[in-house]
Parts: sequence; C-alpha cells; structure tokens
Amino acid sequence: MAAKIKKGDTVVVLTGRDKGRSGEVLEVRPKEGRAVVRGVNVATKHTKQSATEQGGIVRVEAAIQLSNLAVQDKDGKPTRVGFKVLEDGRKVRVAKRSGETIDG
Repeated sequence: MAAKIKKGDTVVVLTGRDKGRSGEVLEVRPKEGRAVVRGVNVATKHTKQSATEQGGIVRVEAAIQLSNLAVQDKDGKPTRVGFKVLEDGRKVRVAKRSGETIDG
C-alpha cells in the first residue's frame, strides 16, 4: 500500500490528548501503523545514569497511530490524501481539500 503520510510531512492530530496540535513527522513505522511526530504525544522517561550518559528525567516523543493523523494543507487545516498519476507517469500525492499536489 502506498504511504499517505511520509517523513517530513506536517501533520495535524485528529483525536486524543493532543487533538488539534500539529508537528513534523520524524519517523514512520509502517509495520506498526504508527508515526513519531515532533512535539506531539510527549512522554517522560526516567533514565538511569551510565558511564556515558547522565541520568534523569527525559521528555521523548512517543509513536502515535497513523489513523489519528492527517496531513496539514496549505491553509493549516487537515486534509485527506489521494493519489494521481501525472502525464509523465509519476504517481503523486494529492490533497483532497485543495486539489494541490503534496510532493512535487
């Protein structure tokens, strides 16, 4: 299946604790159906001190379900993603709200 959300996209959270917040996709895990988004679903992790690292409380972005994310359109609103084949044979992602191509 083609990826509707890719690394580097700006997405909006549709449901959950972080509803309405947006951020850049840092990592996509297609087998798990999850993505890591900058500044969204932040968890606190307690780390133990080691020889190389200092211990303490660290804030880390946890993965979020892909179904709870939507690509952000040019006007800042969430949009669904479709696909279109161009005349030169390339398959590109298209924003359903505005009809613009997402990736050139």
